[in-house]
Amino acid sequence: MLRTLAVALALANVLFFGWVQGWFGPPPRAAEREPARLAAQLRPESVTILPAKAAGAAVRAARVAATQCLEAGPFVESEIAAAEAALAAAPLAEGSWTRESVWPPPAWLVYTGKAADAASRRAREAELRKAGMTFETLDSPPELAPGLVLSRHATQAEAEAALAALAGTPVKGLRVAVLSAPPPQLWLRVPSADAPTQARLRALPAAALSGGFRPCATPP
Repeated sequence: MLRTLAVALALANVLFFGWVQGWFGPPPRAAEREPARLAAQLRPESVTILPAKAAGAAVRAARVAATQCLEAGPFVESEIAAAEAALAAAPLAEGSWTRESVWPPPAWLVYTGKAADAASRRAREAELRKAGMTFETLDSPPELAPGLVLSRHATQAEAEAALAALAGTPVKGLRVAVLSAPPPQLWLRVPSADAPTQARLRALPAAALSGGFRPCATPP
């Protein structure tokens, strides 16, 4: 009896060894062993082993690349408090967002001059229409209004060039004037928003945030 049991146990061991070695077909978990695992690699030549310091730097760089600069605006002074309250309720980490003031540039005008009264302005309008010129009415600021504007320009040089181009027209008395810049525009900016922060910002009510957060026009 013991001899039979010993023979059966030895035979079972031989069969198990043969099964593991693949004598009767692919061995169990063969794809996880060599050489099958090496054969399954995709572009193994592209794998680079980095020292620990370099690997840490690569991980930090990847995290920075995953962040995005987002901003909302523009706001006027009376709107900014409600917008900042919406950010505080998000909530965002203290110091993760800033308020930015953007000063629009002044506009340079080719301009008829300030009219003395309504009759003078109507006469000037008729003169411009007769010459085939388009214009807009300027109702502010008081030092320039009422007046008529033939064109607007980003720089004084551009306005002077536009005025010079009108030298041969029958309309006289045109000049260049500067229209002072309007009050600054206020923006709320999150310069480094990670994925969870981006999701929280985009979930905020757009009506309180001038249309909501979007990628920064001029990233920091």
